[in-house]
Amino acid sequence: MFSSRAILRASRATPSISQRVAPRAASQIRNYAAPAAADSKPPVALYGVDGTYASALYTAAVKTQSLDSTAKAIAALNDVYHKDEKLASIMLAPTLSPEDKSAIITELQKHTGAAGDKAGTVKNFLETLAENNRLGLLKGVCEKFGELMGAARGEVELTVTSASQLDNKTLQRLETAVSKSTYVGQGKKLKVTNKVNSDILGGLIVEIGDRTIDLSVSSKIAKMNKLLTDTL
Repeated sequence: MFSSRAILRASRATPSISQRVAPRAASQIRNYAAPAAADSKPPVALYGVDGTYASALYTAAVKTQSLDSTAKAIAALNDVYHKDEKLASIMLAPTLSPEDKSAIITELQKHTGAAGDKAGTVKNFLETLAENNRLGLLKGVCEKFGELMGAARGEVELTVTSASQLDNKTLQRLETAVSKSTYVGQGKKLKVTNKVNSDILGGLIVEIGDRTIDLSVSSKIAKMNKLLTDTL
């Protein structure tokens, strides 16, 4: 999908994002998005440099009245990361030339759909990341932009972790029970995700927004072991 030259350079050096994050990230973004108006303010505060960029993109999309198309484009880019294992390494490479970056942006635009980006919001954003040597942040930006869109739609994340995949009937019962609880505000919609982690052995770990309810077998065993240790 991406140039062999870019892949080769990525394999030479792939430092972590945190090593390349500069404290001036917020000031760099000002070149991309002007100060936010009241109605273009992101619905929730995000942290980290990728969160700062995601918030700037949200503000720019609202101002250009391209929020829906931008959301679809960013979701498409997020899917590319799951389909192309080489992409993350390429984006993190510090040796990418301006020509490499331009080729990557052109390739990414094939997935976002240029026709849906009439305001050029996503294209401008990708170019800004490239200019600031922040293409490696794109994966995190995609994920955090998804959080912003969920909050804007009044969605509350419900993540259910189980030792094995849950069937739809069980998930629907959980969704119904949680939606009636005080954990979900009035008028909010639940966005349910089932994650599988065999390490929990059994039971469930339920995460609602920033709250976690640990009903896993592994947690119960850990508590029992602690009790026995303290007693002995």
